[in-house]
This record gives sequence, structure tokens and C-alpha cells, in this order.
Amino acid sequence: MFSSSRMSPGYKSGLAVLTIAAASVLPCGCTPEPSMKPAPPAANKAADEHAGHEHSAAGPHKGPLIELGNEEYHAEFVHDEASHRVTIYVLDSGAKKSVPIAAKEITLNLKADGKARQYKLTAKPQADDGEGKSSSFESDDEDLTKEIEAEGADARISLEIDGTPYTGRVPHEHHH
Repeated sequence: MFSSSRMSPGYKSGLAVLTIAAASVLPCGCTPEPSMKPAPPAANKAADEHAGHEHSAAGPHKGPLIELGNEEYHAEFVHDEASHRVTIYVLDSGAKKSVPIAAKEITLNLKADGKARQYKLTAKPQADDGEGKSSSFESDDEDLTKEIEAEGADARISLEIDGTPYTGRVPHEHHH
């Protein structure tokens, strides 16, 4: 064996680096790595999207649902091509009951054909909404109904419920 007094300083530092590197590769008494669960196939992901939720993918008016917040609320998107009317219904967390809000209008932001546009949907109170509140908002703007059908259109609604702003993406399966 060599005496440490005869080793060159470069050899000592190289040996130290090699010792540290070898020690870092060796297993130690640490907790084992958590097992990795494989991701579900894409086909199942879409089917499971609303699994465990207390609502279906369609609202009471048969339109697709828009999640607001962490599903504290929902909105339902109804598009009537014949009348060129778009209606948004504000719903509770279970997407079953109307939630009247104190707004005269809500905003729909739309990106289509490389252009961004903003549309206002005005309050159309339902019979049981109460004074000064509405759970239904409409637009019969023909441009909106044409642009929302454009390939690659991206639509989002913005509204406020009890002082909290919410934004939700209109699902692509809104074509009826």
C-alpha cells in the first residue's frame, strides 16, 4: 500500500471525488421510491372526465357544461343555429339548479380565424330569478353564431358571482 504522505495532491483530490461518486450510486437506507402508476389511456381519460361528479356532461337545457372555478358553479351553453341565439345559463355546483346573479350582462371572448372578438350576452331573467338578478344571458348576434362554429374557434365566458370573477371555456362539442 501507498502511504498517504507519498500521494500527490492531485491524486488525493481525484480519489476523494471518486469515493464520493461511488457512495452516491450505492443504495442507502432511504425510503423507497413511490411506485409509479401508469397514466390511463387517452380514451378512458375523456370518459372519466366527469366521473365522481354529481352532474352529467349536459345541463338541464341539453347544452354542454362549462366549469367555473373548481366546479363551485357551472354554466350551460345552448346554441340555437336556426334563431342565431346563444344562451348561457348559470348553474350550481351540481349543474342542476339555476343561480341568479346580479349582472346585466356577461362576456364571451372568442378567438376564431386569427381574430379575437368580444361579445356581450345580456340578462334574460327567468321567472324565478328574483328582482335585479338573472341566471340566463343571451345574444342573437349572427356574427357570434357564425364565428363560434369556425374550425379551431376558442370561446370563453367571463362573469362574476357574488363578487368573485369566473372564467370558463366553452367546450368544442357545442355544435347542435
